[in-house]
Amino acid sequence: MANTETVIVVGGGVIGIACAHYLRQAGLDVTVVDQGKIAQACSRSNCGYICPSHVQPLTEPGAFGLAIRSMFNSQSPFRVKPQLDIGLWHWMMQFARRCTHAQVLRAGKSLQTILDASMEEYRRLLPSLSAETEWRENGLLYVLQTERGLEDFARHDDLTTKHFGVQSKCLSETELANFDNGFVSDLAGAFWYPGDGSVSPEGLNQAWLASTRTQGVAFIEDCQVHSILKDSGRVVGLETDQGELSADQFVFALGAWSKRWASSLGGSIPVQPGKGYSVTFARPKNAPKYPTLFPEHKVGVSPFEKTMRLGSMMEFAGYDTAIPPARIAQLRDSARPYLKCDVDGEAIDTWYGWRPMTWDSLPIIGRAGALSNVYLATGHNMLGLSLAPSTGRLISEMVVDADPHIAPDPYSPTRF
Repeated sequence: MANTETVIVVGGGVIGIACAHYLRQAGLDVTVVDQGKIAQACSRSNCGYICPSHVQPLTEPGAFGLAIRSMFNSQSPFRVKPQLDIGLWHWMMQFARRCTHAQVLRAGKSLQTILDASMEEYRRLLPSLSAETEWRENGLLYVLQTERGLEDFARHDDLTTKHFGVQSKCLSETELANFDNGFVSDLAGAFWYPGDGSVSPEGLNQAWLASTRTQGVAFIEDCQVHSILKDSGRVVGLETDQGELSADQFVFALGAWSKRWASSLGGSIPVQPGKGYSVTFARPKNAPKYPTLFPEHKVGVSPFEKTMRLGSMMEFAGYDTAIPPARIAQLRDSARPYLKCDVDGEAIDTWYGWRPMTWDSLPIIGRAGALSNVYLATGHNMLGLSLAPSTGRLISEMVVDADPHIAPDPYSPTRF
């Protein structure tokens, strides 16, 4: 393949930026197209965790039952909104079939491979970007409020250590207070995963965007793709509201929008939007030092240099764009029992994002069906930020026919 070949990446989130970065490093002429602004939507205002410890997929035993019960509780942090959507219920049935111990181990191994590879890529990449990324490799805390919660998480941790070799440190109530004095004194304990890291999502995206622009990547914003033009088993162009765009190769990194283009791309793309929320406010006095998750309440805390963010939740509610005040209040109320600091600061930003959820918890990376010059990079579930570098590198290796740095088969679109 000549290095003068052109590539269009459709989708300008962190996955699209990562693809553009590695494709440009391989010497290709790259243009990124997005229907909105670059580095927005689900790539913005998430919790910023880079977490190799998240090796266990969502398809754990009992997860489907939890989803069904959530339909009757509008305040559940993990909720399936009652709706007449055949596609969603087909997705849920496929998800339910995979909620087994064997699937946790099988999918977890593939997830661990790409998580670890991405962490190594970040360690090479981030020193070359600006300090605004707020890159910190000081681990991730899981703090438990009750003894039952601690016991339940200990079983989760035991499986993670035994089958995946991920190391953690269990902290008693007293040890937690000495480790990070941002928490109240009557908690059951915590687990610390020292191999994890964190960034400011906005800082990372803007720094990476600036870097790829300097390398020569072109970005076209507010560009709506109307149709995909095909000829002889190849895509030859995109019909957009800014005219026709053509290239030799195409990468579709459309996140939760991917399933809407499945028929045009000639295959199944079983992605459902899993909605999350966050609220960001000025960093309060006595904020915790470490990025933290509260598993019993399904809420995360991200203490950035100047701000603090509370985020998480998972709603299967279609392409719902609302940010209900009750959900933002729920984030604050869920974090309040754990933290010494004030969590009621004036919101600088409230956010929702549609995570691209697959029914087996693995991303979709590879050539799209019978179209010889089209690749998919989507379905990263709740780990888009964590998986972006390895995804971008793998896409680049496929496009230029180079040896892949990890085995691509577990993530192939042909598995559906």
